[in-house]
Amino acid sequence: MPPLDTAVIVLAGIAVFAAFMNGALGYGFSSLTVPVALVFYTNRILNPAVVLVEVVTNFYVLFINLKGVAAVWKRVFPIVTGLLPGIGIGALVLTSLQPGWIKLGTYTLILPLILVQAAGWRRPIRSTWLVGLPFGTALGVLYSVSTISGPPLAILFNNQGLVKTEFRAGLALVRVVESSVTAIVYYQLGLFTAESGKLLWVFVPCVAVGVPLGAYVIRHLDAATFRRVCMSFDAWVVGFGFSRVLIELNLIESPWAYVVLALTILVDAYLLYIFFARRAASKRSQTTILTPGAPSGPDNRVASEMTEPPHDPFAPLNT
Repeated sequence: MPPLDTAVIVLAGIAVFAAFMNGALGYGFSSLTVPVALVFYTNRILNPAVVLVEVVTNFYVLFINLKGVAAVWKRVFPIVTGLLPGIGIGALVLTSLQPGWIKLGTYTLILPLILVQAAGWRRPIRSTWLVGLPFGTALGVLYSVSTISGPPLAILFNNQGLVKTEFRAGLALVRVVESSVTAIVYYQLGLFTAESGKLLWVFVPCVAVGVPLGAYVIRHLDAATFRRVCMSFDAWVVGFGFSRVLIELNLIESPWAYVVLALTILVDAYLLYIFFARRAASKRSQTTILTPGAPSGPDNRVASEMTEPPHDPFAPLNT
């Protein structure tokens, strides 16, 4: 472990930004904080502090999105039901495996999820129990091992056609349950230690500043662009952590381990280029003005279609 001062400074900086993202988007605290913090700490020390912070932040996000709960709770219930056994399984894994291998598993699972989300993968999902129950169990395992669940939840809810308020309410409902139940299970397993308590005192002021600031600032920012930039930052951080743990476990020697980071940057840069190209095309098409009095017919129909903005891969589907 590096000197505590260095670790605390880095952790506090990333925690403020992660809390800002959580306040703005409804998720993101753990998915941004954990990949960086795992460079300095093990999951067993880090997870309990993150979970306690998320219990509070998730209840706050749920409170400010209560009006969307009535429309979304039926879709969320199968996921919540599946969460419970998954959390128990994941907690046992956390206490049983060597910390380095848990880090590797965490990075291996979340990196493709982040890149899939960044690619704007869209497939309408209408089934409830058939998808929600196994998804919830897998999510419970992932969350109790890594405290990360935002990327897979965002992918699922985007593809279920939830509008903005329902999206945030659904995220908050699931995350309130998963963080609260995980905190109880961690307590029963004796995972709350003095070292975790020290990290908690780093997180609390960062969250107190970042979450309300993010909720305020997002009203004045383009949410899709902000979300996409955060995904890129997240992907690069996870790629770096992935490379570091490969070296730590003596699986690949440096500098070859950093090929993972390089490939992550290349893939994300390509996806980022596509995203901004689509945004630029959308703006250009919206400013296109048809010639007044243009005759109707195929040519005019084509011109009309050209003025419609391309599909935004981060906007919820309307199913």
